[in-house]
Amino acid sequence: TSVSLSEVQYNKLRLEASAFNLNAKAAKSKVAHCLYGYVHLWGDDGLVKEAFVRTRFKRIYVEKADGIPFYQPSSITEIFPKPVKYISERTNVDIEALRVKKGMLLMTVSGTIGKCSIVSNSLENKVFSHDLLRLTGKNEHDTGYIYAFFSTAVGQQILQTNNYGAVIQHIEPEHLKNIIIPDAPESIKQNIHELIITSYNLRDQSNDLIERAEKILYQELQLPPIEELKPTYFDKTVDLRNYTTRLSSLDLRLDCSYHVPICNSIRDTLKKTAKNILLCKDKAISDSIILPMRFKRTYVEGHEYGTKFIGGKHINELNPTSEKYLSTTLHGTRLGRELLLKENTILITRSGTIGKISIVSKHWENWAANEHIIRVFPANKEIAGYLYCWLSTDYGLQFIQKHTYGAVVDEIDINHVGNVEIPLLKNELKQQEINNMVLQANDLRYQAYLKEQEAIKMMDDVIEGKIIR
Repeated sequence: TSVSLSEVQYNKLRLEASAFNLNAKAAKSKVAHCLYGYVHLWGDDGLVKEAFVRTRFKRIYVEKADGIPFYQPSSITEIFPKPVKYISERTNVDIEALRVKKGMLLMTVSGTIGKCSIVSNSLENKVFSHDLLRLTGKNEHDTGYIYAFFSTAVGQQILQTNNYGAVIQHIEPEHLKNIIIPDAPESIKQNIHELIITSYNLRDQSNDLIERAEKILYQELQLPPIEELKPTYFDKTVDLRNYTTRLSSLDLRLDCSYHVPICNSIRDTLKKTAKNILLCKDKAISDSIILPMRFKRTYVEGHEYGTKFIGGKHINELNPTSEKYLSTTLHGTRLGRELLLKENTILITRSGTIGKISIVSKHWENWAANEHIIRVFPANKEIAGYLYCWLSTDYGLQFIQKHTYGAVVDEIDINHVGNVEIPLLKNELKQQEINNMVLQANDLRYQAYLKEQEAIKMMDDVIEGKIIR
């Protein structure tokens, strides 16, 4: 394509080709010629009140009991974000300034650019790292409208032209001033905004149900927070974790992590409080546990020709951002036998990050997941929610991760997952209550997905210049 000198000046003298991407030029043309006209996202007539990132700081990480939960930008798209690290109160930074406020739009600005989320009850006042764009709209209905725009293919194409960086991609808040967005009537903005907010409210309700189910599970099994569980060590006089194991308990495993005392402490507690402890492979728990074989993938463009294909990093998202599609023609047999997902299947990551857990929602049915994800097909609907609830706890994670092997890349396999202990409750009514809560939460996630897709469809219609009634 040709690039005019005025375009180079408008792009602040940037000379890399990506700043003049052909698809992005077509996307900008759509917005510029849409039925409702356009405005610059951040400007005098724009929709953004303020947008900023925080300054870099040196982090001091501590144990969970001693620190403040600390969230990474990559977690903003997760349905139920959980902290993986904790920072000390002595960290030389204004902790309160790092907290996100309800109603903000958050956006990733380095690495993977342009992932967005809105702060609802689940994220309110959580502490995030500095490299996360925090945006607020000028008017009441602007934030959800902006979120929907960046959730469209056109919005992403326009946003991506502002990336810079040879190795790690970045954008800055001021780049929002170059982005144009359709200037739809207030009634349309309100409809789109309310659909997005409804979607996030449904996610909050889902998370509340999961938390309540987990709380009941802990109460019934009389489990304290896992950090309060004190394992027994062999010699307490030395400042070094040391322990013994019986020869009969080795299971031909000579790696220390397989025999960590905390798992014995958990097991001893469960023997006192659980009705029974079954293995995950027991037919009362699971119908089958599957790990697909490795295979050479053939990708195609779009869902018209293929099946959506997700990886382990996507399984905690409501609408996985993967844009990969496997050829249905070439992989049809393998898709049906190994790869396709079914509602209420439990997904467990088996390499790299071990033990990320998800339960398949209705809108994931007939999508495909890669061979780095183990599928646990519950024995029936009466155990599916309870199984997910236990495996997603800190205690369930300990039983999964103890099986980890590998010198460079951590791994587990279906035999390991099959040998994970699953405690059943003495109070069967409470167990069924937990199960029903999780399944209800999973249905709410499906409803949240539908609301978000409705808003995105409406935003696409605005961009395409269709009349919305």
